Amino acid sequence: MIAAGAQERLGATVIVENKAGAMGSIGAAQVAKSAADGSSFLVTFDSHALLGALIKKPPLDIETDLEPMLLVGTAPYVIAANTSRPYKTFADVDAAAKQQPGGITYSSAGPGTLGHLAMVLLAQRSGIELTHVPYKGASPAIVDTIGGHVDLVIASIAILLPQLESGKLRGLMQTGRAPAAALKDLPTAVDSGFADFEALAWWGVFAPKGTPPAVIERANAAFTDALEQEAVSRQLRETQQINLLLDGPERFRTFFARQIDVWGGVVRDNDIRASS
Repeated sequence: MIAAGAQERLGATVIVENKAGAMGSIGAAQVAKSAADGSSFLVTFDSHALLGALIKKPPLDIETDLEPMLLVGTAPYVIAANTSRPYKTFADVDAAAKQQPGGITYSSAGPGTLGHLAMVLLAQRSGIELTHVPYKGASPAIVDTIGGHVDLVIASIAILLPQLESGKLRGLMQTGRAPAAALKDLPTAVDSGFADFEALAWWGVFAPKGTPPAVIERANAAFTDALEQEAVSRQLRETQQINLLLDGPERFRTFFARQIDVWGGVVRDNDIRASS
């Protein structure tokens, strides 16, 4: 979605190379090792902040090998329940879990994902024990929750919204500080008694370390302009439910450091490891 607009504004061919593997660290390392001349950029998401904590020997240092360039936007995670379960709010989950420690199960897109870490932190702050059932991706986690194999699921708003709107799942709580426009009536974690709690999916663009400020400024302007085009921004806001921020390097750097600190702490405190 960015490529066409950025290509026009930069006057250069933009090639998108999807580089999967090792929680995105393979693609991140490739960009980190690229020439710092504006020819390579990394477009990535929230798991990038966890690489240093989750991977024993990551192929790059996420704090020093890449320059934060553009924070595209954020979106909340949503906790939802199978409709046959009695839970109407997260407070209901809390009460039931205190009566039966470990008896309530929740699914996520996998161990070490931000959804998993958010549930770990919520359980800690509640003083309850929940049983994690990890899946290889959000889709099978949702399918098994709808099927009644798991009590709860946590996933980003975009993938859960159709299931909530169709009544296949019941929303309990969302994890942004302010409610998402599409779920104005669903309480946030703060509304539910978790002061200052926030867990956000996010998307951002990085450049190799040492990329000149003028190069970053030009690329940032091109990417931002491309994302602000009506068709693109509408799809991101309405289909992906992203809160478009389009924050530049300084604000992105502060945000990124905070993500590393908070979620890296959860990983270390609970000895969490990513799936192999």
